[in-house]
Amino acid sequence: MRTTSRPRRAAVLATVAVATSALLLSACSSGSDSGGSGSSDANAKITLTVGDFGTFGYKEAGLYDEYMAAHPNVTIKYDTVQDGQKYWDALTTHLASGSGLSDIQAVEVGYIAQATNTLGDKFVDLGKAEGVNASNWLPWKSQQATTPSGALIGLGTDIGPMAICYRTDLFQQAGLPTDREQVGKLWTGDWSKFVSVGQQFQQNAPAGTFFTDSASGLFNAVLSAQPEQYSDSSGKLVYKTSAGVKTAWDLAVSASKAKISAGLRQFQEPWNAAVANAKFAAVVCPSWMTSSLSKYGGEAGKGKWDVAAAPVASNWGGAFLTVPKAGKHIKEATELAAWLTAPEQQAKVFTKVGNLPSTVGGLQQPAVQGAKLEYFSNAPTGQIFAASATSIKPAPIGEQDGNVKTIITDNGVLDIEEHGTDPAKAWSNVTKLVDDKVGH
Repeated sequence: MRTTSRPRRAAVLATVAVATSALLLSACSSGSDSGGSGSSDANAKITLTVGDFGTFGYKEAGLYDEYMAAHPNVTIKYDTVQDGQKYWDALTTHLASGSGLSDIQAVEVGYIAQATNTLGDKFVDLGKAEGVNASNWLPWKSQQATTPSGALIGLGTDIGPMAICYRTDLFQQAGLPTDREQVGKLWTGDWSKFVSVGQQFQQNAPAGTFFTDSASGLFNAVLSAQPEQYSDSSGKLVYKTSAGVKTAWDLAVSASKAKISAGLRQFQEPWNAAVANAKFAAVVCPSWMTSSLSKYGGEAGKGKWDVAAAPVASNWGGAFLTVPKAGKHIKEATELAAWLTAPEQQAKVFTKVGNLPSTVGGLQQPAVQGAKLEYFSNAPTGQIFAASATSIKPAPIGEQDGNVKTIITDNGVLDIEEHGTDPAKAWSNVTKLVDDKVGH
């Protein structure tokens, strides 16, 4: 699902059925709903609240409406925010106080280790819920949401296997191939080849365009393929000496120095406008990215985008649905979370917004395997992303990974892009900010 914590999606504040204000702040305030978790009346009318960030796809795929139609006593309200870091900071505050929580809260993969290791007792063990089996998910996905004591506190929503989305019109104008198979071969096996192709593009780039949108995005993509990232297998923060972080940082810096990047912060208004106005030709593209590109590209971009294989298989992003113990309707919230993350519903979300299922059954759904996106020149996105998903080798995740990622991309790489800060100085700033934030 990601932004800095789930760097994946622009979002809007919205509700289902009834207009609502910030549910994250008011979900547990007193209300007139009857029939909470302890009610003996199964038909009592209740309101379930869902707090998330970005585009989870439930509204777009009609799942909230479908669920309410099947459960006439249930009204679903949802609160979606744009800034994933602010969302997580607010969520941890409300978990600590035991108030202000939605019945269902999403957690981005960058923060799931903190949720399992230090906040695990704040969430319901969904592994004990009827119909929930951890083996339904990819093994590494369910393991990420399992506490040291064995409690499954999050049900996987999606994963973010990597591809490259590119504009065929801009590639053609720059003298590069446009066929997705040929394009994928340009950078097969090495992200540094992606930067080299960018330099070729820039030599003949249409006026006012750049090869890619963001060196920060490139950093995230490169790092997602590294066996060592921010933390080691014990959970210790090792980003200062991590070979993976160094590789990603160096390539991001080289892209910025080569001026092949538009220097944008992804999913902010300038980025949205750049998508609409065809200001960059390629973007590192986890499965969930397609929804943002089509949303902001509009009709003018339809058929001009395509999807090619990434240099290396990797995963960027993904999230979980959790049920806080302090919620008003634990039983009903658990049932909704389980239904939303079931294979059939995950397949519906994928065909609508491109978020790839994290369940084994979801990946095998015909609607996923045979999916093509008309907006992206009918690219066989189901095959492309599912093939990448089977090759993912996830790295260890530590409690502070999400915070470190935010600081490196938004304060480090972006500082170089926007202000021309010397990379050594930018890295020094990063380490000071991380030390202040997490005490390492």
